[in-house]
Amino acid sequence: MYQNVTTVAFYDTLGIDATRYMCMQTELTTIAMSADMVSKFVTTKKSDAAADEVKMSKVKNLIIYEDEIDDKIVADAKEADLKIWHMNALIEAGKLAKDGGATDNQPASEDVYMFSYTSGTTGDPKGVKLSHKMVIQAGAAVQSRLLVPMTEDDSYCSYLPASHSFEQAVFAVTLVYGMKCGFFAGDVQKLTDDLAILKPTIFPSVPRLYNRIHDKIKAKFDAATGIGGWLARRGLNSKMDYLKNGSGLKHSIYDRIIFKNARDSLGGNVRCMITGSAPIAGNVLDFLKVCFSCDICEGYGMTETCAGSVLTKEGDPQTGIVGGPLQNVKLRLKDIPEMNYMHTNDIPTGEVYFFGSSIMKGYYKNEEKTKECIFDGWLASGDVGAVLPNGALKIIDRAKNIFKLSQGEYIAPEKLENVFVQSNWGSQVWLYGESLRDYVIMFIVAEPAAIKQWCEKKGLTGEWASHLENADLKQAVCDDLWALADTNKFNPLERPKQFMLLADPFTIENDFLTPTMKMKRNVAKVKLEKQIDDLYKAKPMIPTCK
Repeated sequence: MYQNVTTVAFYDTLGIDATRYMCMQTELTTIAMSADMVSKFVTTKKSDAAADEVKMSKVKNLIIYEDEIDDKIVADAKEADLKIWHMNALIEAGKLAKDGGATDNQPASEDVYMFSYTSGTTGDPKGVKLSHKMVIQAGAAVQSRLLVPMTEDDSYCSYLPASHSFEQAVFAVTLVYGMKCGFFAGDVQKLTDDLAILKPTIFPSVPRLYNRIHDKIKAKFDAATGIGGWLARRGLNSKMDYLKNGSGLKHSIYDRIIFKNARDSLGGNVRCMITGSAPIAGNVLDFLKVCFSCDICEGYGMTETCAGSVLTKEGDPQTGIVGGPLQNVKLRLKDIPEMNYMHTNDIPTGEVYFFGSSIMKGYYKNEEKTKECIFDGWLASGDVGAVLPNGALKIIDRAKNIFKLSQGEYIAPEKLENVFVQSNWGSQVWLYGESLRDYVIMFIVAEPAAIKQWCEKKGLTGEWASHLENADLKQAVCDDLWALADTNKFNPLERPKQFMLLADPFTIENDFLTPTMKMKRNVAKVKLEKQIDDLYKAKPMIPTCK
């Protein structure tokens, strides 16, 4: 960043095709990687050369962090026209260069410091051009939402991928305000050990981890028995009432005897928590606020907007919203008549558009995709929002990924999935429908704990996964799904008439998810083609209460 070098961020889980594409488009010359990834990269470049491919031909240097590497890999790299540099040796070479008169090449505000590639659910990844000005202004704007400004006395633990726009935004904040940044040891399973050492004051994270923390703590409360269990649940309920009544997040007694372990798990000094990158359920946020005696600000944005562009104000008791636009961003809504999202509704709704100094100017070498999302300087987000009377934005749907059923009714799957995933029976859901069908179906990644508990009550033995087709189990899940649909006032066509419980989760490794944890809907359709046909051939299910 300091030397005005434009970097390209890679995810560890990035597929080889996407890696080739990014190398070709950016004409990368140097890549830094851990030694265990060198062999795969060298093999790929050699196979490309053998096939007369030029996608990786510009890459000449690999920088590794370890001191030792297998001699055969070094030889193979040389054969592939690659030179391997050790980080320590590179640092020494840099010192010699400076002593030899090398000058600094400081950047201008509009210079691009990073191409951050968005892993689209379809097609090649798109390179977002992030300039120094964009990122610094996005980081600076966060300060206006906090009750206590961030200073050099604050610190946070960096453990999200450096290629993630949320992490880039948080790191930019540390540069603006001089906060300390501690880098975790590399194992998320041991993150609490790192937090115990660093004792951060700010804790940014993503819903995926927050949900795990929630489930783990809640399981302990549910399993607690005797007077300890009674006291724990009494303390939890009491603090929940405090929260709903606007009486704050702290309790002089319960915080010391019930919730101290929760706070200590984050190092004991956290005063502000932030969530972003994906939706999170309001009940999860309330539960965690109470357990950690700490506010959690929810943000919303995109890689194209330098991550956080909208953020709740610290101390706001309302959940399910993402707050108002930060001071570096303008926001407006575009009508979507076919979905009845209109700015003239009692609560204005429509597709969210962004404008401002931290909004990207376009995708790198991709004018076609740029024209699809930028109009007169305004960026189309693809998300549907509602602007509440107090000015807060609430994300309610997706403008993209909608499909039409044979009745002509539009269905927005992500809106429905965000509700159905709240069922205790599943941890992930994928809703499917098409214009030749008259109802939707759903695939649910089963929650092992819930299935095991149900099997025990029914006296069923064997592996829990062997009972996923049990008719009674499916009926219980069906009843729960329709209860959620009733609560959220879904119309009849928004309720799945058939579903399948899956034992294996949707992951990056099995290609159901992008590196940013978004569902690859087109891939899922191909992978589950037979199961889709089977579900539509089966008799539609209805809840027992109907």
